[in-house]
Amino acid sequence: MKSLDPNNLLRTPPSGAGGQVGIYIHIPFCKQACHYCDFHFSTSMWKKEAMVNALCKELELREKEFLGEQVATIYFGGGTPSVLETEEIVRLINTVREHYDVVDIPEITLEANPDDLSEDKILQLAASPINRLSIGIQSFFEEDLKLMNRAHNALEAEKCLTLAREHFNNISIDLIYGMPNMTLDRWKRNIEIALGFGIPHISSYALTVEPKTALAKFVEDGLITPASDEETQEHFNLLNDTLLAAGFDCYEISNFGKPGYYSQNNSAYWQQKKYIGIGPSAHSFDGKQRGWNINNNPKYIKSIEQDIVPMEVEVLSATDKYNEYVMTGLRTIWGVSLSRIATEFGSNYKEYILMQADKFLEEHLLFVDGDILKTTKKGMFLADGIAADLFMLNLK
Repeated sequence: MKSLDPNNLLRTPPSGAGGQVGIYIHIPFCKQACHYCDFHFSTSMWKKEAMVNALCKELELREKEFLGEQVATIYFGGGTPSVLETEEIVRLINTVREHYDVVDIPEITLEANPDDLSEDKILQLAASPINRLSIGIQSFFEEDLKLMNRAHNALEAEKCLTLAREHFNNISIDLIYGMPNMTLDRWKRNIEIALGFGIPHISSYALTVEPKTALAKFVEDGLITPASDEETQEHFNLLNDTLLAAGFDCYEISNFGKPGYYSQNNSAYWQQKKYIGIGPSAHSFDGKQRGWNINNNPKYIKSIEQDIVPMEVEVLSATDKYNEYVMTGLRTIWGVSLSRIATEFGSNYKEYILMQADKFLEEHLLFVDGDILKTTKKGMFLADGIAADLFMLNLK
């Protein structure tokens, strides 16, 4: 891993240039810190205007990275992007359009929290170029929201969805399972409430105890007992069965969409398409290397003001690329193409993955569908662990 001159980063279009690419814009502000979150954000808003200026300038500084390519997705993540004024969001979108070739109808997603989605805000967003909302519901139950230290309550969760459905067709919500003391009945009710709103996409994640979070401290002090692996898998199985029966596809282990409503932005990540990340802590990928911006707001702003993108870069070896492909592929319905592995990485990689996969094939955790290696329904929940056993560790 090495740090390079940011003004020379990712400027040469990779082989295969001319395709569709994505832009991720990180908004590093939140009203309050959720107990489980380890993403980069600040609860202080006093540098918000300077941050928006810096985000616009970084977009300008990096326009050459997408020469000959079209931007198909713009994704506002965070943090909490919905703390921005609608005018600030539109300014960022307009900056993208001014400096990049954008497809006629790009997918433009805004992550939002229910407490920000007043009727006026929803009307403003509906009149803007935003055409997809990703709403951080997490749970429809007050006890869960309090444990997570969410800024909204259960009533706001349902109210914002009612309003959003009147003005947006393409909506995703986040739900968290594997919560301490969450019964299977309460988890089932969470799913049923979500389905009652006719939402076409649901992203659902197991609660993870990340180091240096408030949740980790609660667990360490014995104030909270995490759900067991068995309980968490039971929650996932219920989620998967219920959503599949309701017409959703589990196109990635944590993402369920009805046909036509898969997240184009997220699907591009899992299929190793090129994207740039704008803002502090944002990551970028061009097929050959990964970069990540500094995760310090004042230092990020100061650097951008000096026309320097504060990015560190790692050039990926063939083994790195193989491991990433296996990890992302096994998490999705697209699986891992054995012929692609042989073509891109060599026959020794194909022989290796088949050898490593043998025990999982025997245990019916993996199967081969034509040329594609996939997880079975039983193996899906274990995809990350299985992928780790298929990683190549000794070749560069």
